[in-house]
Amino acid sequence: MDRVFGGIEAGGTNFVCAIGTGPGDIRHEIEFPTTTPDETLGRAIDFFWSKDLDLAAIGIASFGPVDLEPSSSTYGHITSTPKRGWEGTDIAGRVRQALKLPTGFDTDVNGAALGEYRWGAAQGLDTFVYLTVGTGIGGGGMVAGRLMHGLVHPEMGHIRLPHDRAADPFPGSCPFHGDCLEGLASGPALEARWGRAPETLPADHAAWPLEAHYLALALVNLICTLSPQRIILGGGVMKNRGLFPLIREKVQELLNGYVQAREIMDEIEGFVVPPALGDQAGVLGAIALAARAAENQARQR
Repeated sequence: MDRVFGGIEAGGTNFVCAIGTGPGDIRHEIEFPTTTPDETLGRAIDFFWSKDLDLAAIGIASFGPVDLEPSSSTYGHITSTPKRGWEGTDIAGRVRQALKLPTGFDTDVNGAALGEYRWGAAQGLDTFVYLTVGTGIGGGGMVAGRLMHGLVHPEMGHIRLPHDRAADPFPGSCPFHGDCLEGLASGPALEARWGRAPETLPADHAAWPLEAHYLALALVNLICTLSPQRIILGGGVMKNRGLFPLIREKVQELLNGYVQAREIMDEIEGFVVPPALGDQAGVLGAIALAARAAENQARQR
């Protein structure tokens, strides 16, 4: 019998919990708003308790920043998040203690990247980037077949970009940095700059070339730094598929022929892509983290 896994996509706006083994086998799923830690984690734990299934492990792909160092006393905690009430929450520990299961834990974007690696747009690659553009901007992925970890974890949404204040006087919306990538190009930044939710802006609105400009600047920095084989762009803002051709064109313009790779110069439609798993990339990534946790436990026996 196949082992069944639980996954939690712990987002700053909503939690998604699911039970299954991968795409095409999601047996139970629920989504609910992210409120207080006690209420939200309680609902997640109750969801798994209520299903009569023998789970092998739980995976959590969490908003952050988070502590991913296993030897740290605050491993599994959310750290300096702007999400009110969640700073210092031991999200992995509370779930693990309640469910008594091996628990995989990583950032939401690394989780989505792992899901795309196993089942989606990053299959067959060992170095790629997954960037989500929505309520916030976050990035993760793999280098040489390993999820990106280090001193902490990647914070691609907070890289600094050239900001021409004459062309774009908007000061930025990030509470920590003002006009970092997230402060200039996230969903809330778009709404604050233009006074309308991004999904209500028409296709020919001036918002979109400017948004593509900032995202392309970020992608060029990531290309030059990490040399990914592919960049996957997910999140609510990227549901405007008209952004993709604008971003691809701007990436080529900014690189100006310097990176001599046919994937960028001639085949960029396959280099900057949407997630193949769509909106399920995060929760499927959490299930993939659970599978890894079960595999790690089996190796340790």
